[in-house]
Amino acid sequence: MIDSPNGLIPGADMRGWLLRLLEDAHMDSDLFSFTELDPLIDSSNATPSNWQTMIDDLKAHRDEADAFVVLHGTDTMSYSSAALSYALTDFGKPIIFTGSQHPLGKIESDATANVTGALNAAMSERMNGVGLFFGHHLFAGNRVSKSSSWAFEGFSAPSTGPLARTGTPWHWYAGGTLAGEGWKDPKPYTRHDVAVIDMAPGITAARLEAMLTPRPEAAILRAYGVGDIPSDEPGLTDVIADALHDGVPVIIASQCQQAEVLLGHYEVSDAIARAGAIGSGDMTLEAAYAKVMFLLSQGVDAADFGTWMTRSIAGEISPASTL
Repeated sequence: MIDSPNGLIPGADMRGWLLRLLEDAHMDSDLFSFTELDPLIDSSNATPSNWQTMIDDLKAHRDEADAFVVLHGTDTMSYSSAALSYALTDFGKPIIFTGSQHPLGKIESDATANVTGALNAAMSERMNGVGLFFGHHLFAGNRVSKSSSWAFEGFSAPSTGPLARTGTPWHWYAGGTLAGEGWKDPKPYTRHDVAVIDMAPGITAARLEAMLTPRPEAAILRAYGVGDIPSDEPGLTDVIADALHDGVPVIIASQCQQAEVLLGHYEVSDAIARAGAIGSGDMTLEAAYAKVMFLLSQGVDAADFGTWMTRSIAGEISPASTL
C-alpha cells in the first residue's frame, strides 16, 4: 500500500522491495522468482474470482519452485488461504500466505518480519499444504482468523493454536495439522449468492425472512455459543425450516471465536437440528464461508451439502466436531 489523497491504495514496488530484502538477508536472489497479479487490489475487494486467479497462477508455476509465498492484504487473507486449501489439496508443495499491518514503506512496518518468517516456513521442509504466517506464528491456512486490526500479532487460530512460532530455534507444535480427504480435480471457483446473517437479541422472524428473501443459494447463520438461536421468538425457527424446505442449505456457525457448534445440545437449537440445519463444528467463519463457496462451485446439491460440510477436505474441521 502507498498513500493517496483518499487513503492507502495498492501501488508499492513489491519486486524491488523483495529483491532488497533478499540481498539484506544474504540470500541468492537467483533462487527466487516473483509473480505480480495485475491489477493489484485492496484485499477488501477480493471475490472468489480472485481466489481462482491465485490458484491458476500457482498451478501455472507449480513445477518451477519448491515452495510458494503469497503476499496478500490482511483484511480477507484468512478467507483466501482457506479457499486455496480446498482447491489445492493435491498441490504437493507448501504455500504460505503473509502480509503486514503497516505498509512496507513505513519504518515501523511489520512487513519484513512477516515475509522473512513466511520464507523460512516455506523452506522449512516441515510445512505441507496452505499456511499463513503472521506475527511470529505459523498457522494452518484454514484454521485462522484475523483477530486484530492493529496488533502485530493480528491473526489467531482459536480452536487449534499455531503450527509453529519463531524463535532460536523455531518451536513446532505436535499435532498441529489435521489430514483431510482432499478433492480430486476441483472445478474453478465461481461466484455464488451466500447470505451471512448474525443472530442478535430481539431479531424477529419477519426480519430474518426478509434477509432470506429472495432465497440465497446457501445461508450461514452466526448463532450464539454452540449454535443456539432465540427459539422463543415467534416463527423464527419456522423461517429457518422453510428455507431448508426450499432447498437452501443453512449452516449454523457461532459468533464465538473459539467454538464448537453442537446443534441440539440445548433445547433452543433442537428444532433447527431436526429440520436439517448443518452445524459448522469448530470451523472458523472464514473456513466455513470458503467451504460453502467451494461446494457450490463443485455443483454439490442441497441433499449432499450436510455430508460434505461436516467432512474434512483439507483439515478445516476436527473429527470430533462431526460426531
